[in-house]
Amino acid sequence: MHSATEAEARTAEGSTAELTIGGMTCASCAARVEKKLNRMDGVTATVNYATEKAKVAFGPGTGLADVIATVEKTGYTAQPVRRPEPTPPAPPPATTGARADTPAGSTVRAARPEAGAEVEVEVDDAGAGAKGDDAAERSADRALASLRQRLIVSAVLAAPVVLLAMAPALQFDNWQWLSLTLAAPVVVWGGLPFHRATWTNLRHGAATMDTLVSIGTLAAFGWSLWALFFGDAGMTGMRHGFDFTVSRAGDSSTIYLEVAAGVVTFILLGRYLEARSKRKAGSALRALMHLGARDVSVLRDGTEVRVPVARLTVGDRFVVRPGEKIATDGTVVEGASAVDASMLTGESVPAEVGVGDSVTGATVNASGRLVVEATRVGSDTQLARMAKLVEDAQNGKAEVQRLADRISAVFVPVVLVIALATLIVWLLVTDDMAAAFTAAVAVLIIACPCALGLATPTALMVGTGRGAQLGILIKGPEVLETTRRVDTIVLDKTGTVTTGRMTLLDIHTAEGTTETDALRLAGALEHSSEHPIARAVAAGATERTGAPLPTPEDFANIAGLGVRGTVDGHRVLVGRPQLLADAGIDVPDALSGAVADAAAKGRTAVMVAWDGQARGVLAVADKVKESSAEAVAELRALGLHPVLLTGDNRAVADAVARAVGIDEVHAEVLPEEKVHVIERLRARGRSVAMVGDGVNDAAALATADLGLAMGTGTDAAIEASDLTLVRGDLKVAADAIRLSRRTLTTIRGNLFWAFGYNVAALPLAAFGLLNPMIAGAAMAFSSVFVVTNSLRLRAFT
Repeated sequence: MHSATEAEARTAEGSTAELTIGGMTCASCAARVEKKLNRMDGVTATVNYATEKAKVAFGPGTGLADVIATVEKTGYTAQPVRRPEPTPPAPPPATTGARADTPAGSTVRAARPEAGAEVEVEVDDAGAGAKGDDAAERSADRALASLRQRLIVSAVLAAPVVLLAMAPALQFDNWQWLSLTLAAPVVVWGGLPFHRATWTNLRHGAATMDTLVSIGTLAAFGWSLWALFFGDAGMTGMRHGFDFTVSRAGDSSTIYLEVAAGVVTFILLGRYLEARSKRKAGSALRALMHLGARDVSVLRDGTEVRVPVARLTVGDRFVVRPGEKIATDGTVVEGASAVDASMLTGESVPAEVGVGDSVTGATVNASGRLVVEATRVGSDTQLARMAKLVEDAQNGKAEVQRLADRISAVFVPVVLVIALATLIVWLLVTDDMAAAFTAAVAVLIIACPCALGLATPTALMVGTGRGAQLGILIKGPEVLETTRRVDTIVLDKTGTVTTGRMTLLDIHTAEGTTETDALRLAGALEHSSEHPIARAVAAGATERTGAPLPTPEDFANIAGLGVRGTVDGHRVLVGRPQLLADAGIDVPDALSGAVADAAAKGRTAVMVAWDGQARGVLAVADKVKESSAEAVAELRALGLHPVLLTGDNRAVADAVARAVGIDEVHAEVLPEEKVHVIERLRARGRSVAMVGDGVNDAAALATADLGLAMGTGTDAAIEASDLTLVRGDLKVAADAIRLSRRTLTTIRGNLFWAFGYNVAALPLAAFGLLNPMIAGAAMAFSSVFVVTNSLRLRAFT
């Protein structure tokens, strides 16, 4: 029975889908499913063994049901991954799902107009959310528990069998029959997953790693049964030695019960450790997906109503008390507080927010009560988009992994041929059936390409997951290759190197005038203006004087020059030097020097005068972020040449470049010209990374070899980038490149080990230098090594 309804199939036509694939036991399984799907008309698929998911794109004429049927015909199961839909603004009450008082554990029906069908959503104990992801996790936990039980029972039974075979001193009369009694359940029941998968694959004309294990262990067990019942091995008093290489004992007196039981146990151990490690590797993504709040206090006609987060719509206002998670992205409409975003961005210092400020869902309200108006809900929120970016990156494949997959797909049939050839050559050379059989079984068991299939995806899972915890979102595996090549990094000035906000930096006053008076009178006038420079002066005045600003009278805005008005009985002018010149006010040399000094530093000079006299000069500029100079130094240490790119004037650009330690500056560049600067740098043979945050940076980010968007910036910039830095801190750009390079290094190390292991181990087995049981242990632990090596990325700081 197919997992998708006909309505879902129609919805999915001509689009993409993500499927959870069940029953895959090794990399060659994933390669088979991928090959079968890609043979379908108009279908492009990528199957990832580590995440056990398939990403499928298909054109009109092919439905989701067709894709699932193909997977099932290949011998595996498939279920579509359900994602939360964006909640439309103000839906009718009948279609919003459960009411606030819906009892836990009940089922509600919600219409999905775009699907043309009803979908059941189960309300959990907290009264919120669909249980799809939780059900998948519970299923994975049950599978892991079942595997652990099978491993423990097999290990307990196999241990005496291996000990008796390896230590002849322990062998008593008829010990071989005890070994058979203990080994039989291990081979039959313990190895059942391998035998079942082998049978399924054989019915579909395929061979996988399970085929190698099943044939090898059943052959060893079958030989032992023949030797015990029809040969000399069952005689009382029989003794059996153990050799780390191929044994040369007589054919009819040789048994391989320790090989059959030991290999099954070792491979079960490898599978269990691998499965547990894969769960750890994906823990960062699961933690990210579970960060959000489960329910929320929504204001309905002035009354607070507790509802599931899934029922929030754009425009709803909700209350967030101290210590609570903010339910979704929104704007503060009432209250002030500090918001802790460390779990989302890695930023440890809570940010102060007030009316008009934006807040992000899943962050924690640290102090005051807030009322927030929802601006994004469901899959539109920053948290959901982060999780989607990370998951897409984990499901992707680097070019080097595609090569490994192609090798895995043909590896098993090749190994079967090598094992048969080994058997025949040994028989021809030695005429020793037992030795030939041992060597052939060792080849079958040593050759599993699982480490090859796990090399890239496990490192990607851990690297991208760790990146998400640090506020770094890597869009895909191909990005990792690019980070290794880049040698030049272009930094947009505004919002990237600087704060993007005008700030009052200096104040110079004439003789007899105090800073407090100048700030108080200038700030009072500027407070009534909406100009960014005026807002910077007003904010600076409030902060430095520590007192409320007086209210001006007769306020007037003089276009392009400044403002005028009456404050505390004084006729005040605030603006450009030209404003004072037009009013016939002379400027003392000391203040003229302050104006020239501000211009030299790339700052805007604002003059203050009252009662017909020039009283002071206020210097305003876009402030350089405190971490920018250190970030530029870190980028240089990574071998990158920093370049500053801005549409601002040359003096401002040079001043910022000097402050952070950048030598190459491109100033007064129009937004459309930023692309040309990137192209000129590339034409000089440079591999260019670009860091930006605005709409005017989107084209340049897309043109650069590697685009890094500040997450504090616009959607257009983030969409065009390869890496998104959730935190608005340039130091994260250096961290992102370091993490990407470290992940790539881990992938290469894994692949080197996996290739090297198979290349070295096969000849050893074929030449009789490996006992099959030792081969089984080595094969199991090669996969464990690769996954464990990938898990080291969790410690990246």
